[in-house]
Amino acid sequence: EAMMDIEVKPKPVQPHWYERYIQPCVAELLGTTLFIFVGCLSVIEDTEGTGRLQPALVHGLAAGLTIAILGDV
Repeated sequence: EAMMDIEVKPKPVQPHWYERYIQPCVAELLGTTLFIFVGCLSVIEDTEGTGRLQPALVHGLAAGLTIAILGDV
């Protein structure tokens, strides 16, 4: 008897409603909060001479950190 090899492809699993709707919203909320909170804290410092560089660097680092942490969501 010759058996035929039949490829059975598994049905793609639909993500849970939490992973589909809630998790991206929570990640967006946390990322935006981190970005705004850290960015605003960088401007509070009362030292002369920091200029525009410090807030720009802090916002860039906050964006990079947010993407690194929450990018897979």
